[in-house]
Amino acid sequence: MYTLRSPIVLWVAVMVATAAASAGELAVITVQPPPHALQAPIDGPIVIQFNQPVVHESVTAGSFWAFGRGSGTVQGTYTFANNDKTVTLTPDHPFSAGEHVMVILSHDIQAADGSPLRSAGYSYQFCVKAESAEMDFEQVDILSTNIPAGASSRPYGGIASDLNNDGWLDLTIVNEDTADLRVFLNLADGSGQYGDFLQPPFAVNDRASPSEPADFNHDGFVDICVANINTNTVSILLGAGDGTFGPQQQIIVGSAPRGIAVLDADGDGDLDIVNTNAGSSNMSLLLNDGSGVFGSPVFFEGGGAGEWALAAADMNDDGILDLVIGARTSQQILVDAGNGDATFTHISSQSAAGAVWMLVCGDLNGDGIEDVSTANSSANNGAILLGAGGGHLSEPQTYRTDPFPLATDLGDLDGDGDLDWVTSSFGGDWRLFTNTGDGTFVFAQEFAAPVAASCALLLDIDNDGDLDLALIDELADVVVMMKNSGTAIPADLDGDGTVGILDLLILLSEWGPCPAPPDDCPADLNGDGAVGILDLLTLLANWG
Repeated sequence: MYTLRSPIVLWVAVMVATAAASAGELAVITVQPPPHALQAPIDGPIVIQFNQPVVHESVTAGSFWAFGRGSGTVQGTYTFANNDKTVTLTPDHPFSAGEHVMVILSHDIQAADGSPLRSAGYSYQFCVKAESAEMDFEQVDILSTNIPAGASSRPYGGIASDLNNDGWLDLTIVNEDTADLRVFLNLADGSGQYGDFLQPPFAVNDRASPSEPADFNHDGFVDICVANINTNTVSILLGAGDGTFGPQQQIIVGSAPRGIAVLDADGDGDLDIVNTNAGSSNMSLLLNDGSGVFGSPVFFEGGGAGEWALAAADMNDDGILDLVIGARTSQQILVDAGNGDATFTHISSQSAAGAVWMLVCGDLNGDGIEDVSTANSSANNGAILLGAGGGHLSEPQTYRTDPFPLATDLGDLDGDGDLDWVTSSFGGDWRLFTNTGDGTFVFAQEFAAPVAASCALLLDIDNDGDLDLALIDELADVVVMMKNSGTAIPADLDGDGTVGILDLLILLSEWGPCPAPPDDCPADLNGDGAVGILDLLTLLANWG
């Protein structure tokens, strides 16, 4: 047995042990809004509570920041409380209604005792509240992606993001045949109207298709990455802040890239890119150097055959974003856990109930666990796979779509606090399914496509707080703009279009504290967690 021979040796051993024990002690305890939240306040702060005080200087716009898919990079102020254990980022502009927000903390954040946040950093996502609406959609415009007498552009996908930081969502449409991006700027007058696309368009490459918004160089402007199927490349274009993009950086990846996602894969606080390679049946990781310049791809296996669709989400709730992969050949949904060191570990596989073309993640039943929706083109269906915890998925529940579904999109279109579902079918139309609140869906309405429904963007085009639709038809070369103009009547609890005695009876039956979850308490009109006199006054004010 080893024996310590002097007090000095003992002192050194204790100090080494203490240093080892304290190393890496800084940890995130709670966050607000919480992970997977569906109704985060549109103008609320982002609050991180650590287990010990943090160094003010280590909290910067590069080490603690957030990015909204619509509103872009969160600009704001940082404040400290709770003996410097609580850090609050207060945005200086509101989020966009119903948008998806990613929060990123880097490993550069330090505790007062010098210990850093873990090397993987910390990241999570939430959704912003959308206002109530009757989903009475009105066509307000049709945007053409072509110039007069020009060649077919074949629009397929795009992003709905504020490119010029004016507080209104613009459209960037990705075009397969013309190999470019065409930007439509919002007129920013509340009409939901857009100007003609900017000239000249911004070059990408042949059969450009899946795309994702990001701020790759931390300049506060929305950037974009696009996978080019026929040239086996990924294009990265940095936004200039005026609706235009700079020249593309193009990186050769694997064969036939079909899916793309952005996340902080290595904990350094900037956004990296992962793409699927359907032809070579593998994945590519492109690491960001922090300035929006990307290195050569690192290839890895996804865990299935014919990796095609892709999304990033925290499937096992460890504060590190994971990859959710749709393997088209093996007809599976794969979950690869992020390790936070630019590597991923395959942890689960589940049947997709068809050959997946696209997938999107979100908490569909309000249990705080990420779920998955798919478009299965060959099976003419969409599938819902509820999260089972720990990165595992339950068996798929399928819903019939029109022939050859290409896209699945989620958003709270009626503003009731759960995510509704839109499918787009190349051989048919757009279908809207409403969520019953428990992750099951009911067909609500169909939007006729001019020729071939291929994609849908769910966004607030007129800043009235509810979600509208931009419906992309890739053969007609148009984007059909549908305004969600039917605002729900406050206190119309039975949904009959008037406020009357039946609504009063519902309110009285729910009088008192609300049960959990709060979605079970629709008579809580002011959202204070109880049905009381203020709710009754709101009902009476809207009587008739």
